[in-house]
Amino acid sequence: MTEKVLNGRKHGMAMLFVLIVACIAGIALFIAGVCNMGYGDIPEAIGVILAVIGAIIAIVSVVSFSGLKVLKPQEALVLTLFGRYYGTLKGEGFYWVNPFTSAVNPAAKTKLSQSGDVNSEDKPPKDGLSTPLIENKKISLKKMTLSNSRQKINDCLGNPIEIGIAVIWQVVDTAKAVFNVDNYKEYLSLQCDTALRDIVRIYPYDVAEGVDTTGDGVADEGSLRGSSEIVADRIREKIQSKVAEAGIEILEARITYLAYAPEIASAMLQRQQASAIIAARKMIVDGAVGMVEMALERLKENNTIELDEERKAAMVSNLLVVFCGNRDAQPIVNSGSIY
Repeated sequence: MTEKVLNGRKHGMAMLFVLIVACIAGIALFIAGVCNMGYGDIPEAIGVILAVIGAIIAIVSVVSFSGLKVLKPQEALVLTLFGRYYGTLKGEGFYWVNPFTSAVNPAAKTKLSQSGDVNSEDKPPKDGLSTPLIENKKISLKKMTLSNSRQKINDCLGNPIEIGIAVIWQVVDTAKAVFNVDNYKEYLSLQCDTALRDIVRIYPYDVAEGVDTTGDGVADEGSLRGSSEIVADRIREKIQSKVAEAGIEILEARITYLAYAPEIASAMLQRQQASAIIAARKMIVDGAVGMVEMALERLKENNTIELDEERKAAMVSNLLVVFCGNRDAQPIVNSGSIY
């Protein structure tokens, strides 16, 4: 289905004036014909003809009022005529179209999370009894936000994580949105869920060894936590490939929430803490060994003191204890010989 925009139909104001005049003229002819049936100077047949003509003009004028359409900026109206696609009205203005056309929007009553629909002003009645007489069939062409609920998905290592995304989207082809899918809003929401699962399963939550996230056969350092921009772009491209046939363009996709699932969050936190402690201890030991080596070399260069292997081992042990300890060293002053 190809979109057909109805251009040159912005003559609603002129048609409104013509229809009002025609309606008044038809009513006047009808009244004049009825009043002169057998009572005036004109024959009864002519009076009947005037009444019929006036009634037809009035009825046609009243019916033609339904062809007047008003659109605000960034709104569209998809019209069908006797079941066939008639065209689309786009852009703000006062239009007049065939009064027998009907507007179509299967997603008119569907509300997405955080999306600004054109009929968002139509709030449900508080009493729960009355319903709006006219359903808004207009399609919004604005940029809208879809914030799907958080999903629990296993990453490439099998760890369950919770992730949520926000998608910025807009309708670019109204004919495809209305006729190619049953409900383009529900279709978009479903495709966002499936695309998110497809991409998240490729990445680990954090950097892991031997994981290929790009598909080139070489392990890389891609992860959900460290490569959020790349992951978001891949999610956007995946969603776009699925919703293009629905006339929807995905402008942006962003990760709004990312965390381990509650059942493993505590264990993963302990693992991260252990990794941080090991990395810190390794750095401390490397620095302590370097400082001990430097101290021994300086003592040897300046001939400050001669140490045998046993005393040197004791000195190294004491220095490592001082450098690697978590508390300040408590010096012991020896006034005698070290031997």
